[in-house]
Amino acid sequence: MASKESVEAAEARLEERGLPLRSEAANPEKHEANIQTDQKSPQSKKSKNKGKPATPAEAQSNGTKIKSSSDSSKTGISELPDFVKARNEIFDRLKRKYDAEILQKDHPVIDVVLDLGLENNGAQRPAMPVAAKAWESTPGSFLKHVDREISADVVIAKIDGKELWDLDRPLERNCRISYIPFTSSEGRNVFWHSSAHVLGEAAECHYGCLLSHGPPVEQGFFYDMAIAEGQVVKESDWAPLESKASKFFKEKQSFDRLHVSIPDLKEMFGYSKYKMYYIENLLPPEGSTVYRCGSLVDLCLGPHIQNTSKIKAFQIMKNSSCYFRGDKDDDSLQRIYGVAFPDKKRMTDHKKFLEEAAKRDHRRIGIEQELFFFNELSPGSTFLLPHGTRIFNALQKLLRSEYQRREYSEVQSPNMYDSDLWKRSGHWQHYSDDMFVLDVEKKKWALKPMNCPGHCLMFSHRERSYRELPLRMADFGVLHRNEASGALNGMTRVRKFQQDDTHIFCTQDQITQEIKGLFDFLKCIYGLFGFPFRLKLSTRPDKFLGDIKTWDIAESKLKDALDSFTGSGGGQWELNEGDGAFYGPKIDITISDALRRDWQCATIQLDFQLPQNFELEYMTADTSGKAKVPGKDGVASEGASDLPKAPGPGRARPVMIHRAIVGSFERFMAILTEHFAGKWPFWISPRQILVIPVMPAVNDYVEEVQKLFRSQKMHVDIDLSGNTMLKKIRTGQLQQYNFIFVVGAQERESRSVNIRNRDDQETQTKGELVPLDEAIRKLRALKKERRLVNAI
Repeated sequence: MASKESVEAAEARLEERGLPLRSEAANPEKHEANIQTDQKSPQSKKSKNKGKPATPAEAQSNGTKIKSSSDSSKTGISELPDFVKARNEIFDRLKRKYDAEILQKDHPVIDVVLDLGLENNGAQRPAMPVAAKAWESTPGSFLKHVDREISADVVIAKIDGKELWDLDRPLERNCRISYIPFTSSEGRNVFWHSSAHVLGEAAECHYGCLLSHGPPVEQGFFYDMAIAEGQVVKESDWAPLESKASKFFKEKQSFDRLHVSIPDLKEMFGYSKYKMYYIENLLPPEGSTVYRCGSLVDLCLGPHIQNTSKIKAFQIMKNSSCYFRGDKDDDSLQRIYGVAFPDKKRMTDHKKFLEEAAKRDHRRIGIEQELFFFNELSPGSTFLLPHGTRIFNALQKLLRSEYQRREYSEVQSPNMYDSDLWKRSGHWQHYSDDMFVLDVEKKKWALKPMNCPGHCLMFSHRERSYRELPLRMADFGVLHRNEASGALNGMTRVRKFQQDDTHIFCTQDQITQEIKGLFDFLKCIYGLFGFPFRLKLSTRPDKFLGDIKTWDIAESKLKDALDSFTGSGGGQWELNEGDGAFYGPKIDITISDALRRDWQCATIQLDFQLPQNFELEYMTADTSGKAKVPGKDGVASEGASDLPKAPGPGRARPVMIHRAIVGSFERFMAILTEHFAGKWPFWISPRQILVIPVMPAVNDYVEEVQKLFRSQKMHVDIDLSGNTMLKKIRTGQLQQYNFIFVVGAQERESRSVNIRNRDDQETQTKGELVPLDEAIRKLRALKKERRLVNAI
């Protein structure tokens, strides 16, 4: 830290060099011209529980004034609130001091190499060493050396393949820099996060509101805020907010980063109960970073784009109410959703995508096809109707057939356990808030949110031999997780669910082969649905359990398995350094649906900790008497009174592999619904065949056909209603039956059916006449082979 005198001298040097001590674009007075007057704003419900943030009304009584629409004219507040001006003055003072300190630092030469990624043909571009100085050179300053083809789409930098880094943030050490484009998920998240800050700035200027948080989400971003009591955000507010944002883009506002101590953060954000909650409950003792963009200073880890001029298209999509922290007993806030892009074409394409996504929405199709519904008497729990249950059962049947082929053992474990189990596993200390806890006979019990501790009990209930390994336990049991009500979303986020949960107990020597087997399993299941998938290896985090040697061995085995899989045509895998679970490295698998949306369903995780917590062991073939303990580090899980006992002579700890392929059946069904747009492949379809008579005289033949195909375990319906034949056919088409059989006197006499194929337009006017025996044979084959194409 520089002395007071040197800081003041450095400030003078800043002024001599013509560098501003505060950003002109961030000057509140300059922005007053952009702030219009009077707009209604949302109400934040009065907090019921002690210690929770005060409401906006309570905040006003503490000195934070949120102006209502009656305070000003019809288009927003007349000037920035005093709390914004005071906050920004604190930022300016701290930033000026920080900049002066940076000037006093040595700026040694550092070794920097640019990693420019792949050519269009897939070849690796050569690395580019560049001259650089610490605390002076920035990743953005090197873009002038990079082809326009690469630099035009760059959003953010990544240092050493690990840490995202602002393009204008000075480098601090030797490093390797790669550039992340908007087309990557990381690039989009940064771009949308920065766009959320612009939305927050516009909202502060328009409403004079208290901001909560504004993260990127799957299709854009949102910002939560509390506005004057009795007010709500209306659709008529969107245009003024977008107009303000447009002005901010033209101002080319920079995103200025600053690390701030906890005391200074409290001084900076003392006006906001929401920011104070984050500061007091979520931040580390050493403080955190804030970013300034125009008149907005926001508590934020970053990183961000260089400046607001990068945003070329911006639109507010919707607004709604929400609860602070997702808790229905906490303050009611207003949420504004938006989306932004670096060019207008992408915005146009996005709107077309949203139109198609709306048509495929599983919540709409689920109601139309009578697959499922929800009821407020059991929020977050899916009511699967008969047709939805057919899909569920088909998925389970598929997995069971693979389990038998791959030598898995299906088990069933209890739904509820004594809290002692969860304390032993470590879940009670870290996960109890997300569990449904019950008081039974003066003891705490919980519904299981996962199967792994129960499977550990099943492994340890008797002696195990190395000859039994690998032991693959599969469980379709019901799980419950206490998701916040505000987070529930159709079948993609529920409280009650089932999954294809499996735990593999094996030796260290068996890890590579087991992982290869899981990759083959992935390829088999995802291939049936036409899902391409990507693999990402997450390695040892900074805080981990076990010894480094064991981690290195495990990661090496996973890399070997990944290389073997990709070498045989399985595509490329990515390295995600430092993002493994604390108990072991993991492989995350992401699938892409028909709209090219990414979904993570599958996961493969190595675990050395649970076998240690539960003192799992097996008898080895080693007669030397030496115990083998993968991951042994002498550290007990939190809540354990004693260190786990080491295995005895001739015994060893197994390694545990957690794995799921489809994950939650409910979520996977939602993904499939949208992937196929409700047009199910024949083998999984809940409505496979509809038989329609040309005239009532052949109704008996219609019923006979239904019985014949049902005897082959196909889902066959008939329509003997008084509607016209054309209306019956149209109704069947809307219900997405795979095949419609139209039968009359000719079909009855020839023992045949006239088949209309849902996906073959040529058969819609007049179907193909097929003998009954042939139709049964072809449809049985279509179902058995689980083909995607709806053709016989």
